[in-house]
Amino acid sequence: MSHQATAEDRRATGERPAAVLELRELSRTHGTGPAAVHALRGVHMTVRAGEFVAVMGPSGSGKSTLLTLAGGLDTATGGEVLVEGRSLGQLKRAQLAKLRRTSIGYVFQDYNLIPALTAAENIALPRELDGVRQRAARREALAALEEMGLAEVADRFPDEISGGQQQRVAIARALVGDRRLLLADEPTGALDTETSDAVLALLRRRADQGAAVVLVTHETRFAAWADRVVFLRDGTVVDESSASSAESLLTGEGAR
Repeated sequence: MSHQATAEDRRATGERPAAVLELRELSRTHGTGPAAVHALRGVHMTVRAGEFVAVMGPSGSGKSTLLTLAGGLDTATGGEVLVEGRSLGQLKRAQLAKLRRTSIGYVFQDYNLIPALTAAENIALPRELDGVRQRAARREALAALEEMGLAEVADRFPDEISGGQQQRVAIARALVGDRRLLLADEPTGALDTETSDAVLALLRRRADQGAAVVLVTHETRFAAWADRVVFLRDGTVVDESSASSAESLLTGEGAR
């Protein structure tokens, strides 16, 4: 695939891209004592500008927890999350909210669209909160919908469009603006194969344009879109590989 050549070209320059996301000895425990559940245990991971990382593992392995911590939506019980060199644990609430609006695009499994706003308004809202004028924010929202093939739903409310369309609106909201870190939690669950591939191609394109992309997925075929795949089990990183070797391993082609 062409995206692999692009990654190789970046490596060939000899320049190491800046780290956009760093997880340092990251842990998250729910509860205390014998009933404590260790969702993450001392995870280390770095995602650099222009890199697309897929995170895989069985249910309960800590994938979604890793993403919510990386996006500042939950607080770690140990370790540190840094986004563009800023430690999330040291930011005040207002600073964290601004960082999430301007630097982090997050695609949720359950869409998280505001029912009272149209598709375009849902996409434009984060930009308006960051000071972009309403008319300019709407232009950006319409362009994002056009890129997702959804221009016709701009003025419809979430309950007036299909689940697949809602998911694509949520993805457009995450991509609008100059987001340096894109976090996607099973973003294609409600989409057909053709649309899923289009969404993955879009995420790949954003990585090639310089964003850091982290995708949580159960779909083995999506590994081919990533530069590398990180495997989680029981809250820890148990393996890491390039996309090509990961795809071979997951499909059984590399089995002896």
